[in-house]
Amino acid sequence: MNVLVLNSGSSSVKFELISTDLDLIAKNQDQRRSRGIIERIGGEAVINTTPENGAVRTSTAPLRDVRAALDYVVRWMCSDDAGSAKLGSVADIHAAGHRVVHGGEHFSRSVLIDDDVIRGIEECVELAPLHNPGNLQGIRAARDILGAGLPQVAVFDTAFHQTLPERAYLYAVPYQLYRRHRLRRYGFHGTSHRYVAYRYRQLRELSLEQTNIITIHLGNGCSATAIREGKSVDTSMGLTPLEGLMMGTRCGDVDASIVEFLVSKEGLSVHEVESLLNKQSGLLGISGLTNDMRELLAEARENDDRRTRLAVDLFCYRVRKYIGSYLAAMGGADAVVFTGGIGEHSSEVRQRICEGLECLGLEIDADRNSTLSGGEGLISRDGSRLAAYVIPTDEELMIARDTVRLVRGEPIQY
Repeated sequence: MNVLVLNSGSSSVKFELISTDLDLIAKNQDQRRSRGIIERIGGEAVINTTPENGAVRTSTAPLRDVRAALDYVVRWMCSDDAGSAKLGSVADIHAAGHRVVHGGEHFSRSVLIDDDVIRGIEECVELAPLHNPGNLQGIRAARDILGAGLPQVAVFDTAFHQTLPERAYLYAVPYQLYRRHRLRRYGFHGTSHRYVAYRYRQLRELSLEQTNIITIHLGNGCSATAIREGKSVDTSMGLTPLEGLMMGTRCGDVDASIVEFLVSKEGLSVHEVESLLNKQSGLLGISGLTNDMRELLAEARENDDRRTRLAVDLFCYRVRKYIGSYLAAMGGADAVVFTGGIGEHSSEVRQRICEGLECLGLEIDADRNSTLSGGEGLISRDGSRLAAYVIPTDEELMIARDTVRLVRGEPIQY
């Protein structure tokens, strides 16, 4: 089955074509046929496409909206430019799987998309106004271009965290606000945390019930999740992705009174303060230089810039605090697992996060850690009471597999 995996935003579409089926999933033999991303939709879009086993090709084209972008993707897949991944026709796409950011309390699992599901996603727009509308555009574009009869599946960032107990997801505000507005912690990056937990089980040959870990997704967006017996029991992001760890441009945890303080002192509107906390804070805000961890580490090494060092220190300190708090909340865990662009590639950040966690049983092996970049493996010492792993995430594969299982009528194990 050829599954087109789509992550649609208001001005971008990320796609991957994966060939898989139930027997291939069981053997871990899913085939990546092509992938790419289209950005700056609404004008002269920048298009990066990668055929199977090929190099990235960059081009541009005037694409007015997400529908036009998806039409371009499908035509490219059926052209000679797709190389050995070329499809004979649109009919060779058998299903579409969509990343949907917010499922609220409506959706605790991936679902086949119908009109009721679309209405449910629409009801969650107020919870994710920057993301769900773009996701819906992708779903509707796929219906138009690939046909109304093509099975489509929605995979929600929030679904994995619907197992959080009340003590973890409720805020200490008047309870009627939760009852009226569903004001609570939802968590995000759920598909990533779920994949990493699944892959950890495979590596260790464990059952779901034996999986007790803390997963740390570090990229431009960052989140931590406490997983007990294979289920998410706490996570750092909240009602929105702003809460929790310090990120590339997001502040993470702050005193809520900062909003009113900045409105008063800086003459900003609430919307402008929210934009500042989401887009001008984090690594970028502290360093005053960039939100790219690679550039910050290089600047700190080459020029010993104080604010650059401070940004990295703050970032690592916040992650370390969350690991400690989750170990306490869970009553201990078996491993800490790093993933995401920074988590997978920066041995220095991993080392700095783990420094000081020896008292909790985590002892990093410096050689293992320094030689592992972009790969998968153990980075703690043999005999370390709390193990540490690096496992590259693969949200697209998880979406494709959920799509196949739902289309084939098979249950999805979370």
